[in-house]
Amino acid sequence: MANNYKNSKVDLANTNLTVLYTAPAATQAIIQSILVSNDSASESTITLTITNSATTVFSVYKLESVGAVSTEELLKKPLIVMENEILKVTASDANRLHVIASYLEVT
Repeated sequence: MANNYKNSKVDLANTNLTVLYTAPAATQAIIQSILVSNDSASESTITLTITNSATTVFSVYKLESVGAVSTEELLKKPLIVMENEILKVTASDANRLHVIASYLEVT
């Protein structure tokens, strides 16, 4: 069993649904942290979802506020992502939010 610490980063330049992380086949991930940084002078919101292997979408955070020129930690506890599951994020405003997920992949 191999353990690898990694991170995924996205700059939400638009308001489209954006993939943050996809768990590879035969791999589970323990998401330790999801940081959202807002580099604008206005508050913005972010939505985080997880899509399972049957393509069912589950809401993790819906329109979570991120204050102007600030950073928020979304997770209070680790989030487990099973193989082929996908974490996606959507910003309410373009060119404001940056997201970094830190995780441990277990194969």
